Amino acid sequence: MSALSRHAEDYLQVRRALGYKLRSEGQLLASFVRYLEQAGASTVTTSAAVRWTRLANGASAAHLACRMRVARAFARYLAALDPSTEVPPPDLFPCSKYRPTPYIYTETETLGLMAAARTLLPPLRAATFETLIGLFASTGLRISEATALDRGDLHWGDASLVVRESKYNKSREVLLHKSTLKALRAYSVTRDRLCPYPLAPSFFVSTRGTRLLQVTVHPAFRALARQAGLGDRPKLHSFRHSFAVNTLRDWLADGGEVASRLPALSTYLGHGKPAATYWYFSAVPELLALAAGRLEDAFGGLV
Repeated sequence: MSALSRHAEDYLQVRRALGYKLRSEGQLLASFVRYLEQAGASTVTTSAAVRWTRLANGASAAHLACRMRVARAFARYLAALDPSTEVPPPDLFPCSKYRPTPYIYTETETLGLMAAARTLLPPLRAATFETLIGLFASTGLRISEATALDRGDLHWGDASLVVRESKYNKSREVLLHKSTLKALRAYSVTRDRLCPYPLAPSFFVSTRGTRLLQVTVHPAFRALARQAGLGDRPKLHSFRHSFAVNTLRDWLADGGEVASRLPALSTYLGHGKPAATYWYFSAVPELLALAAGRLEDAFGGLV
């Protein structure tokens, strides 16, 4: 068995251990690895992935996109083990239904965005955006969930907030870290001082005292991202991705049981099904590498 074949088996074992079936994807990956072996390749290159994808003559755009996704996902995994691996860019054989690789914020980037928010005028706008960014980073809330929060949805006594009838028409309780609770309290004091007569019961308010609108929040955040030197790729929703990925990364690193914790994370994030949470494993190469290391430890280096 070649090294590529062993890596492919390890990759499939890692993802199947996370709950994926990978029947058709496993067959496509086997075909891709055979193609690479016959070509004498020792790793994945973009040109090889393109040539293999195009072997499906007459196939639909969706099938070609599926073949390239299989090659790209394997390349991301392999790149964590072999730096010479080339990961095909996402604009090759794109498919509208394919979820792009999420942007994962570092702590430094998050703090930079909050610092940029503090420069906004007037002061109420600065406080609102700084607190919003901190809330997204610490809870992974959806943008619509944060803007829909009312003052009565914050439960100060048990350090939680209630998300009401969000996506899938579900409500849930979100527990808050004590530092998050402290920041929300500070914002409420500032908000009430600067806007003593709001026009809406919302927790976050605009400078006019009305509920925040997503159509105005998104462009304001894009401006903050550019001011913080992050460009246009990071989005507000990326904080949700980052929260999920950082939680999974911490669980993998602390040596605890991950599988039993995942349903709790899915519930916390308000996902309709665990598969929506599992996706973050395949979307971030570092998580796959950590998961592979955990499996290798569990099986005594046989993975």
